[in-house]
Amino acid sequence: MENSAKQKVIEELLPQKFGKQGKIWVGILLTLCIIGLIAYIRQLSKGLVVTAMRDYVSWGIYISNFVFFVAISLVGSLITAVLRLTDVHWSTPLTRIAEIIAVSAITFASIIIIVDMGRPDRFYNLFIHGRLQSPIVWDVIVITTYFFISLLLLYFPLLPDLQIMLRYKEKTNKWLYKLYHYLGSFWKNTAGQIKMSERAINILSVTIIPVAFSIHTVTSWLFATTYRPGWDSTNFGAYFISGAFLVGAGGVVVAMYVFRTHYKLEKYITDGHFDKMGKILVMLALLYLYFNVNEYLIPAFKMKKPEEEHLRGLFTGEFAPIFWFAVSMAMFFPILILLFKKGRKPLPAFIAGLMVVIGSWFKRYLIVTPTLLHPFLPMQDVPDSYRHYFPTWEEWAIAVGSLAGALLIITFFARIFPIIPIQETITETEQHEKA
Repeated sequence: MENSAKQKVIEELLPQKFGKQGKIWVGILLTLCIIGLIAYIRQLSKGLVVTAMRDYVSWGIYISNFVFFVAISLVGSLITAVLRLTDVHWSTPLTRIAEIIAVSAITFASIIIIVDMGRPDRFYNLFIHGRLQSPIVWDVIVITTYFFISLLLLYFPLLPDLQIMLRYKEKTNKWLYKLYHYLGSFWKNTAGQIKMSERAINILSVTIIPVAFSIHTVTSWLFATTYRPGWDSTNFGAYFISGAFLVGAGGVVVAMYVFRTHYKLEKYITDGHFDKMGKILVMLALLYLYFNVNEYLIPAFKMKKPEEEHLRGLFTGEFAPIFWFAVSMAMFFPILILLFKKGRKPLPAFIAGLMVVIGSWFKRYLIVTPTLLHPFLPMQDVPDSYRHYFPTWEEWAIAVGSLAGALLIITFFARIFPIIPIQETITETEQHEKA
């Protein structure tokens, strides 16, 4: 690869300053985060009474958000680990996008749990007085482990790009140059460093797969280790993992389209990438649909009284509009769009990915809320508000603020670092030319 061609690739992939649209986008996200912070301060001062959570629905939109964040974070292991280990080179432009989604999502999954606890000091007590028999402790352990592995998988492939950006001092702000120098000045791109980095990345890629499966399995066990209708299922681990793969892949497709359009990356994130990711989405949607059928068909066949009430509430009752909206958005419509080659073009694939993400969030809401409204003992002599749950403005503000915070991390990362690996792109182009 000639120096002029390398130079062109580097200049095209270097981080770009925010334009007018970028500044407006950041302003909107910051506003949502500030509103969420105000709502959280109000919750801290007055207590969880400002929420709609009561004795029955003690988990609400916060835990729905937590399960959603944990689910979408699985995309890091899908794109970075599975496809890397299977020597799939076409995924190279997508690896960094996937990893920053994973890191931002798992960060806010941890934060939203602390929000749900009411008082932040209770999180400290979990470490002091936690019991190893508790699935909650298992969840804390695997989430922490997954966060650090994801962070390392984001950092190690970034090192050669940091060296490249240090050479382009004139195109970098002073504080950004200091950041690049702090993070990567030790990297000299020697054969020894490259070999050590590749070995570390392979080890992390192998390690993150069982950890990723563990985080979603353990999260499902938080529900499945109870006897409640809707949660009392041995299918929950596989059900959670298949859904997490689906929403994670959908999130990557959405991010691919946004970055490709905004940063003019059509040369690197091609129609072929959307075609391949579209096929993966169809496969994952069909897999998740299978586990959904399995999750509802067997209880419906046996029709125990508590399960009957739960299923009627989902299929024809109070939660039926949300249920059918979630199932259609997350599975049926994306499958219908992406089955056809024209549907795997960038714009329709983006729409399908957006449907998957939106539908999957509502699906997590349905996992949490309806079951809690069907306790073992009948509800007697309680206010009518205890029989229903709809989040207060504080809950909505905090939930939306956490989603905006995750998007803000991704946005700032794309401003500070190359969203597509520069050195890997150059190396793969050279190998392709030699072949």
